[in-house]
Amino acid sequence: MNEKALEVLQIIEGDGRVSIQTLAKMVDATEKEVKEILKKLEDEKVILSYSAVIDWSKVEKQEGVTAVIDVKVTPQRGVGFDEVAERIYRFPEVKALYLMSGAYDLSVVIEGKTMSEIARFVSEKLSTIDTVISTTTHFQLKKYKHDGVVFDQGEEDHRIVVTP
Repeated sequence: MNEKALEVLQIIEGDGRVSIQTLAKMVDATEKEVKEILKKLEDEKVILSYSAVIDWSKVEKQEGVTAVIDVKVTPQRGVGFDEVAERIYRFPEVKALYLMSGAYDLSVVIEGKTMSEIARFVSEKLSTIDTVISTTTHFQLKKYKHDGVVFDQGEEDHRIVVTP
């Protein structure tokens, strides 16, 4: 991968909405070259998706519940963790899945409408998989930063400081 392609990746990772024209200026290339770079990166599955970071807490009646579930599993001979990971990530509730080092093998991020919905997912879907030994569920209480974006930086405190 050449240096221009790396530059393009770094820029669009920070802002996926940057225009081709602006991107071309930023990497000192023509618009045609940038389009070709993007097409190649998409075809090679280096760029998988373009997404927006949304603060759902500010959208009325749309805020759900996010949970991180630590999962301990028995790896399968010949396929390791891949087979059980594939089975888990196929559930529509699963937003992210990572193989981890440490006390647990997999970290599953899921979203639901309620805590009960997440509890049902764990008890009826996740824990019923043969190779799953145990789970620990952590509910997200507040999001401070996601994908480099700081949430709810708040307004400045306009109160007058009073000292004795």
